[in-house]
Amino acid sequence: MSDLRIRPAVPDDLDTVLAFWKTAAEGTSISDDRAGVERLVARDPGALLLAESAGELVGTVIAGFDGWRCHLYRLAVCPKRRRRGIGSALLTAAEERFARLGGRRADAMVLVRNERARHAWRAAGYEPEEQWRRWVKPLTD
Repeated sequence: MSDLRIRPAVPDDLDTVLAFWKTAAEGTSISDDRAGVERLVARDPGALLLAESAGELVGTVIAGFDGWRCHLYRLAVCPKRRRRGIGSALLTAAEERFARLGGRRADAMVLVRNERARHAWRAAGYEPEEQWRRWVKPLTD
């Protein structure tokens, strides 16, 4: 996609991003609300990357870096635009961001049931680490 533009999100983008995730992202998260995404953008303004084509949001990825580890979340591409390099372009931008920040290894949150996503991550060079298991505890009701 020659007209693809990748840029960090700004506060004015957040309602559009939340609506986009409802159709393009797999599953929902406890943080999928305006307040949660506002905190992300305020704390780390470069973390939420948007892919746009002709002014339309066509993809997202969260590239969070905590100073030690690089974490990828919410890689989502418009269903009608998949398999055109948008996800790859977003991952390249995220990995370049991590390298600039001094990151040395990226990890991704991928739903086990999301077969399409597992193939995409593997094609991008990511591998599951079966010896690890994610442990979670909600901090709010």
